[in-house]
Amino acid sequence: MFYLAAAVSDFYVPVSEMPEHKIQSSRGPLQITMKMVPKMLSPLVKDWAPKAFIISFKLETDPSIVIDRARNALEVYRHQVVVANSLESRRSSVVILTKDSETKILLSEEEVEKGIDIEEKIVGDLQSRHTAFIHEN
Repeated sequence: MFYLAAAVSDFYVPVSEMPEHKIQSSRGPLQITMKMVPKMLSPLVKDWAPKAFIISFKLETDPSIVIDRARNALEVYRHQVVVANSLESRRSSVVILTKDSETKILLSEEEVEKGIDIEEKIVGDLQSRHTAFIHEN
């Protein structure tokens, strides 16, 4: 099983392009050009671990697009599971998507008050899916 952490950003500034010292405001407005973070999911699924159970994450700031983006990731990368959520509700609500299903995982107000992390429920669900995957393959 590969449980992939969500990317903090899709873009970065290469170390070779970072200034050594503080950027001086006296030089005027600042323009930053960022590079795209390399996509690692495709080679993981196709080349490095084609028989593995692979889980990726899709976090969006716009809740109206998160499910479509997660479904698109499943189609493009052909892996088993996407855990999708929106930034605003990421600690209390996720949707676990496979090519055949959508499962909502929610924390109740009582669970939130008790300090339960949604990750406990996510891991429990994924563990069951992984066990089924092993038995099917």
